[in-house]
Amino acid sequence: MKRPAAGTIPDEPGSYQFKDRHGRVIYVGKASSLRQRLSNYFQNPKNLHPRTAQMVETAETVEWTIVRNEVEALMLEYSLIKEHDPRFNVRLRDDKSYPFLAVTADDQWPRAVVMRGRKKKGTRYYGPYAHAYAIRDTLDLLLRSFPIRTCSQNKFNEHERLGRPCLLFHIEKCAGPCVGEIEEMEYRQLVTELCQFLDGDTDEIVDRLEADMREAATSLEFEQAARLRDRLEAVRKAIAKQQMVADKNEDLDVFGIADDELEASVQVFYVRKGRVVGRKGFILDKVEELTPGKMIDRILESMYGEEPVVGVPKQVLVPYEPDDRETYEQWLEMIRGSRVQVRVPQRGDKRSLLETVTRNAKEEFTRHRMRRATDHNTRSRALTELQHALDLPEAPLRIECYDMAHLQGTDYVGSMVVLEDGLPAKREYRRFKVNTVGGEVVGGGSDDYAAMAEVVRRRLQAYLDDRDRPIDERSGPQDEDAPSKQRERKPGKFAYPPQLLLVDGGKGQVSATQRVVEELGLADEIPVAGLAKRFEEVYVPGRSEPIEIARGSEALFMLQRIRDEAHRFANTFHGERRSKRMTVSALDGIPGLGEVRKKKLVKAMGGVNAVKKASLDELQAHSFLPDAVAEAIHTKFHA
Repeated sequence: MKRPAAGTIPDEPGSYQFKDRHGRVIYVGKASSLRQRLSNYFQNPKNLHPRTAQMVETAETVEWTIVRNEVEALMLEYSLIKEHDPRFNVRLRDDKSYPFLAVTADDQWPRAVVMRGRKKKGTRYYGPYAHAYAIRDTLDLLLRSFPIRTCSQNKFNEHERLGRPCLLFHIEKCAGPCVGEIEEMEYRQLVTELCQFLDGDTDEIVDRLEADMREAATSLEFEQAARLRDRLEAVRKAIAKQQMVADKNEDLDVFGIADDELEASVQVFYVRKGRVVGRKGFILDKVEELTPGKMIDRILESMYGEEPVVGVPKQVLVPYEPDDRETYEQWLEMIRGSRVQVRVPQRGDKRSLLETVTRNAKEEFTRHRMRRATDHNTRSRALTELQHALDLPEAPLRIECYDMAHLQGTDYVGSMVVLEDGLPAKREYRRFKVNTVGGEVVGGGSDDYAAMAEVVRRRLQAYLDDRDRPIDERSGPQDEDAPSKQRERKPGKFAYPPQLLLVDGGKGQVSATQRVVEELGLADEIPVAGLAKRFEEVYVPGRSEPIEIARGSEALFMLQRIRDEAHRFANTFHGERRSKRMTVSALDGIPGLGEVRKKKLVKAMGGVNAVKKASLDELQAHSFLPDAVAEAIHTKFHA
């Protein structure tokens, strides 16, 4: 990579983006002084961290955007990372969707429900919880004290129409709003009290229930007093389930980290009003050079960059000091609207709490490594074996495999499946309808080769089109007020080339594919191989004999796995197309001829062929068929 001319890099805060030769953003960073930060990259590569050196070697250009201060640089960096997902920036992986206890506050009759995934406006969320059953256990206790509905809207409407409540009303876990057993204002009060309880305001609710119970007993309303006693007992059980870890007036987010050279396990406990109200964990991929402080930077950006569901607390406890604590505190204060402190507790209860969360992170990291140890090592070994066996310039981190499917030459389809770092990348899978293999395709080897060539050509041509298109033409509609460096869009769906292009087949399929690669001028960039089913032999262009890859080796197993996945994906698509074609009738699409008339007409005339041959008078003779529809049918088959 060529260093920018001396004096051209500004000594001001901003965000910088390294790009590869195709214009793709591969790394995004921020700096209080762009000149000082970028100068660190242009030194002897031996002095750089290996990951940083690899990034600089891959980069072709570097660009930057100047902003007014370090907080704006942080915000711009986050938005660019989210937009471009650069390959050399840290990635936070969360392989599960954590459940929340949600209260649909904007509904006329709000309900409590377990929710996952995308958050909705007008709904209040509490958690996240480690498991859905933890929410249901808590909710089961709370409904005895705050009996709001948990049913779906369809079920609510059904019981409202029937005028009879469901079982939950009879066991006193619902106030029965569907049948008018409670006024709306009184129901809203229950919802408010439930939300207060979940927010941690428990003392006021306990005091009020105790006072109401004593008043009912004094008034000799013993049944009401007993019900209030049961509600109070349920509330106290729910409070006991919420672990008290800090003073009642404290709101904290506590981060614990356990890591090695490649990954880190992060656990966060959400503490509100002194009680743990939720927790979350994820794995961080160290694809860039990370000091402990910079790792905290990345974690804070990921946790608070989107609108936090449980909000930003007054204090954020972390195991290491952020590289630029003051900037991150200013940023969090902008989100919260009041002062936020990011600090490393040194002693006392908060230090003990941080150690507890860190122990959770270590235990989760141990479980993660046990789950992935064999898999991770196996995939790395398989990719290295493939590199050596096929004489590839680098380990094939992106492998694409292609397969064809048809039935006696009809409904030809192709599939493309992708392995990234040895794992299926299903978001990258693609399906192809084959259009030009001899018109009406008939079976035979040459047709298979031509179909494979068409699919590969379309995929690689799309890659070339995206690669060679100027950045300005990729951008689409732009906001003229936005900085020019922010206007770029993500690359197209075929923007990344394979480091190994694998086809399902032997020498014939490999030769046909290699001809396409050579025609498009990609022979030096994209290696081709084929896996033949008969003896699981691997063929490469220019070699008549198969390459010997030891049976039972991890490399051969990986090739078999992606080949079988491509075969499954192609056959699934082929089955869908055949089913659709077989259910299509010649009478479909005629204006005015719906399903009922179609069935009547076919039955009356003795079949579809009779309808196709019928004269206009014969069609108009049927009383259920308007003249305009009869004319449309006749025109379609006699035009």
